Amino acid sequence: MNHIDQQFLSLTNHLKQSTQEEIFEYTKNAFLSINPQLQISIEDYFKKFPYWGKLNCKEQEYEHFHLKAEALSTHLSDFIWLYDHLQDYRSKKLLFAILNNWYQYDFTTLDGAHEKNYTHYFDLDLVECNQEVFVDLGAYIGDTILDYIHTYGKDRYQKIYAYEISDDILEYLKQNTNAYPNIEIRNKAVIDEISTMYLGENSVDASANTVEEIGDKKIETTSLDLDIEEPITMIKMDIEGSEQRALLGAKNHIQKEHPKLLISVYHNLEDLWKIPTMIEEMCPNTYHFYLRSHGGSIFPTEIVLIAIPT
Repeated sequence: MNHIDQQFLSLTNHLKQSTQEEIFEYTKNAFLSINPQLQISIEDYFKKFPYWGKLNCKEQEYEHFHLKAEALSTHLSDFIWLYDHLQDYRSKKLLFAILNNWYQYDFTTLDGAHEKNYTHYFDLDLVECNQEVFVDLGAYIGDTILDYIHTYGKDRYQKIYAYEISDDILEYLKQNTNAYPNIEIRNKAVIDEISTMYLGENSVDASANTVEEIGDKKIETTSLDLDIEEPITMIKMDIEGSEQRALLGAKNHIQKEHPKLLISVYHNLEDLWKIPTMIEEMCPNTYHFYLRSHGGSIFPTEIVLIAIPT
């Protein structure tokens, strides 16, 4: 058994023998043992980006620790399933690094597991592209589209559909992509149904805007199965926690066409195991799974699941 397998087995065996309350206490105490200024920085980050539960030690608000303890206890078997289905040790090391960071604030292993060779979604060792029909969910200012063109070439796609919900960002998206042909921009939120929802604006970063049930600014929602008729060969999702619903809304495309899937799995403590499980249930034994990280070393963010059809 190699070193990475040993580390993962040791951690999961330890967690198996711990109660949820014991995991909560250990995680809380591990946080309280790190540098106080770093504690404040992490708490401030969670206030700005409230995906992972509230955390305010001064007020004894420990929702974040409770959510992590629940994930590490209740879904430990799901994380083990994912580890067994990851196709390379770069991915396995990253999964261990994420869980160990959640549990005991291991910054060193997380830092060593980051992808340093390729752009956010386009790992040339994994993702081969040629004449793609590429759907970019959460296109933002077009940065992923430009990364695609820079990585593979401007003649290596057939059509790009760019979905973005923020009106203020749309002009930047248009400006950044108007030099390239066959890029269609759609001002819609992609979930699993046609409806009307509302824009949840993040006060810090417009890239973190979300879709909400209530609000002031209406947004038209759709699904990929209803909005795009032609076959799709690649889908990228970075839509601030709506990835599961968008995946359900693309079920027909995924089952019929088996597009390459590049999906953010860090916007809560569930997507990391839930999204690959959903893909496997839609298309058993059809996809190979990989994980890559492009985030910081303090808390796991910018984690991408790369699912490649076999």
